[in-house]
Amino acid sequence: MKMKQSTFPLRLPSSIKAEVERRAREDGISINQFIATAAAEKLSAMNTADFFAERRARADFDAFDRIMNREGGQPPAQGDGVE
Repeated sequence: MKMKQSTFPLRLPSSIKAEVERRAREDGISINQFIATAAAEKLSAMNTADFFAERRARADFDAFDRIMNREGGQPPAQGDGVE
């Protein structure tokens, strides 16, 4: 399946363009591929932040406190990371 693509004229400061060229060359990829990957990574990070913000907005912190303070259970075992 071929992905639909579009073009976009991009203006970059000379110093950023030079660094993009250097990094793309080191990775053995085109400047276009480098920039497309960088944009995809940024979008992924932003979408992840949005996801967790939405989940936090739905959180029931009173229920969390009740669960964490309930009777029973066992204390963390040695090596569980609680030192």
